[in-house]
Amino acid sequence: MSEGGWSAVLIHPDDDVAVALRALEPGAVRVRRGDAVIDATLAEPIALGHKFALHDIAPGEPVRKYGDSIGVAASAIKTGAHVHVHNLRSERARKAD
Repeated sequence: MSEGGWSAVLIHPDDDVAVALRALEPGAVRVRRGDAVIDATLAEPIALGHKFALHDIAPGEPVRKYGDSIGVAASAIKTGAHVHVHNLRSERARKAD
């Protein structure tokens, strides 16, 4: 864990995902959210710098990081699941079509 006791960070308060500050194993993690620390539970390993869902996200719902949509869920994303190209569809790619 980091010096402050957390191992992931929520970049913006409106985000649906947190970012791992180190490689994380399934189970309980502490997430820095502004001046507070919240608890989350990982469903699978998360690599350094990768995202995980802080709540269930339904297919077609926008996924927010940096306070803005980074794409839509291509499939159901459960709380604590890795969020990456296998379950996230970029809106930028769709706009280019």
